Amino acid sequence: MPTFLAGSLTGWTLRLGGPGLILLALIDNSVIPVPGSQDALTIILAARSGPWWPYYAVMSTIGAVIGGYITYRLAEKGGEEALERRIGKKRAQKAYKEFEKGGFATVFIGALLPPPFPIVPVLMVPGIMQYPPKKFLGALAAGRFLRYSIDAYIGHRFGDAILGFFAQYYQPLLYALLSLAVLGGVAAVVYFKWYRPKRQLQERAAGEQVEEFPIPGKRKLAEQESRGGKSA
Repeated sequence: MPTFLAGSLTGWTLRLGGPGLILLALIDNSVIPVPGSQDALTIILAARSGPWWPYYAVMSTIGAVIGGYITYRLAEKGGEEALERRIGKKRAQKAYKEFEKGGFATVFIGALLPPPFPIVPVLMVPGIMQYPPKKFLGALAAGRFLRYSIDAYIGHRFGDAILGFFAQYYQPLLYALLSLAVLGGVAAVVYFKWYRPKRQLQERAAGEQVEEFPIPGKRKLAEQESRGGKSA
């Protein structure tokens, strides 16, 4: 299913061109992101466009800003609980504190950084904290435009090599995507059917706060940091 969806998104985005990038960016900057797809398709379309590469940077930015603003507005209305369910209460509180230190810079840098950096918290936290919409949109637009301009320029500058690579290695890349989809499905089953219930049961037994989505390895890391702090 992930491979089918990725292939469908890729297909209609390439057929639609600029408008396809807007629609893909709307999805990518929502609560159901598609990591890396926007950057890759911006590069490919710019590689095929010659001097029109800035057009694709602008179209990606427009879609990203619209999608980001929708997520921001949704977060204004009860978004705090949704964010805490998604990343955990402790990480959400940390995100709020980081945002208080520099809201504009947080949104700008978050919009600029490529995957696997998670964009959804960057879009939700400003809405939850009632950050001014104009400042939010300004930071988001600036960060996304710079990022997609870099993508589009790379496509324009190295277009022949990029298109040649995809033409030559299309089949191995498809097999790699299928393998990743299968591994992702197996990992999801293991997490939701075994790891998550077991970890939550342990937290209840220990009288600790039960995390909605416990992160593997987080407890061991915290214990190591605690031992390191005591030894120091």
